Amino acid sequence: MRARTRYIVPLALAALVTTACGESGSSGTGGGADTTQASGDACAPVPGDQLVVLADDEGLQNADNLIPAVNAAAAEANPALVPALDAVSQALSLEELGALNVAVDVERQSPEDAAAAWVEENIDTAALEKGSGTIVIGGGNFSEPTILANIYADVLEAAGFTATVQPTGNRELYLPAVQRGEIQVHPDYLATVTEFLEGDDANQVASSDVDETVAALTPLAEEAGLVFGEPSEAANQNAFAVTQEFADELGVSTLSELADACGDGSLVLGGPGECPTRPFCQLGLEETYGLSFAGFQEFDAGGPLTKAAIQQGEVSLGLVFTTDGSVQQAD
Repeated sequence: MRARTRYIVPLALAALVTTACGESGSSGTGGGADTTQASGDACAPVPGDQLVVLADDEGLQNADNLIPAVNAAAAEANPALVPALDAVSQALSLEELGALNVAVDVERQSPEDAAAAWVEENIDTAALEKGSGTIVIGGGNFSEPTILANIYADVLEAAGFTATVQPTGNRELYLPAVQRGEIQVHPDYLATVTEFLEGDDANQVASSDVDETVAALTPLAEEAGLVFGEPSEAANQNAFAVTQEFADELGVSTLSELADACGDGSLVLGGPGECPTRPFCQLGLEETYGLSFAGFQEFDAGGPLTKAAIQQGEVSLGLVFTTDGSVQQAD
């Protein structure tokens, strides 16, 4: 049996590791603030229990798809390593990742147990290319990458490797450790790691297009001594949720439809305190979709305070994360 590390950190902390609110997969924290009164009531808050995400149909958010980061020397020495990790990416959907997060963060399963059940159901381990050797996988410092690290470890074990999972810190710490070969594999997020390796805040090379972002990442990875596997369909991005009742009343399922329906300035937005000035939050909604807001209320970053405010009719829509399994996609 491989050694495993057990710890659970709430999903809302994901943004503290992946990015800040000004980047893809943004986040922050807050504590309750208000602004102006609505100039109309067409899009005033509507309370309800079920939250739904409005589709980002104009590509405001960057492609922060989950992707395995691998030490280049380890990948070269172990030809079966990256294909085994790619098998995970090919099988992992956004809905399944959301369900895994719920299993750990809400139902209190261990990341190890949730990962093992998912691998058993979704991966044909007999078809994996076989390898050997010891692989250390970094597990991040919140539940989502910990779940992914355990999935990677189970799949690599099935492929013949000896795999262990160890907790890691933020990207500034774990990515150099992968580069040095102290750990060989770490789950990461496509757009954010691309921007991190590029290093120039004034020159954005990632975008909402997965293929274009992978093309930008590839030479940066090679220069850094890294190899990245295939990106998963599952992406941890900012998203904006309303109640099902709000969506049904207006007949909206996308942010563009919301903009068309809400020209009277009656929307109230909820999220972290930096949201109004960040390009992937309120500022981006205004510039990309032409949305205007009657007010903003400060809560947490995709956490229980923001979600409760939407459900209770305090705000029309709020910042959540796409891999939050408690939030559905609008029909």
